[in-house]
Amino acid sequence: MNSLLVDSHCHLDFPDFQGREEELVGAMTANGVGWALIAGVNLERFPGVLALIGRFPNLYAAVGVHPDTRDGDEADENTLIRLADHPKVVAIGETGLDYYRFEGDLDWQRERFRTHIRAARRARKPLIIHTREAAADTLRILGEEEGGEVGGVFHCFTETRAVAEAALALGFHISISGIVTFKNALQIKEVASFVPLDRLLVETDAPYLAPVPHRGKLNHPALVLHVAEEVARLKGISVEELTRATTANFFRLFGASDHA
Repeated sequence: MNSLLVDSHCHLDFPDFQGREEELVGAMTANGVGWALIAGVNLERFPGVLALIGRFPNLYAAVGVHPDTRDGDEADENTLIRLADHPKVVAIGETGLDYYRFEGDLDWQRERFRTHIRAARRARKPLIIHTREAAADTLRILGEEEGGEVGGVFHCFTETRAVAEAALALGFHISISGIVTFKNALQIKEVASFVPLDRLLVETDAPYLAPVPHRGKLNHPALVLHVAEEVARLKGISVEELTRATTANFFRLFGASDHA
């Protein structure tokens, strides 16, 4: 393979990987994966994320508090901006809305999301968006807070083509995970086929959602190759072309500095 892939979203700082980081970064290289981005989920874990991106030159990070996080420190705009002031912290997130796991008054999620968008606009860094069973509110708040000013990516996309079209219209990219390799994931296969090549990313969301033929096992960044193979098949192009496009998209979107 002439080009190298990017895993645009993973969680290499999670306990599942403790002590195996060297092995897994080596596996990336062996599978044609040149870089990976570690998405933040809370402030307490972020020093470990910073340690990893300091240790490995081909890892980047985003800082944020995941919408599922109920315990721990809340992130205000100034804190997010301060933590994002690092050459390898290239985005704010992951952030967004998740109505799947919570019921009742979810204003706390919506207010947190607004805080992240405002921080991203002030920091001039793109957003990494998580949305689950909350697409209408996610799109509405992004519009109200002018999130399209900085753009970003809807990661691990599981919504409809109509939601993808709305996200693209706001200036966002769409990232496809290992779910696209699952036999019955017809909606996601349709979206992967539809999204313009210049607005597409691929990811693992490791340690979750390992692609076929590793489904049910621990996911890790090297396995993004299987995602790329399936997306390329769906789009009727070579893996090399898909790789060149998604890698260029990543570095253009996130402004990362050491694109080889």
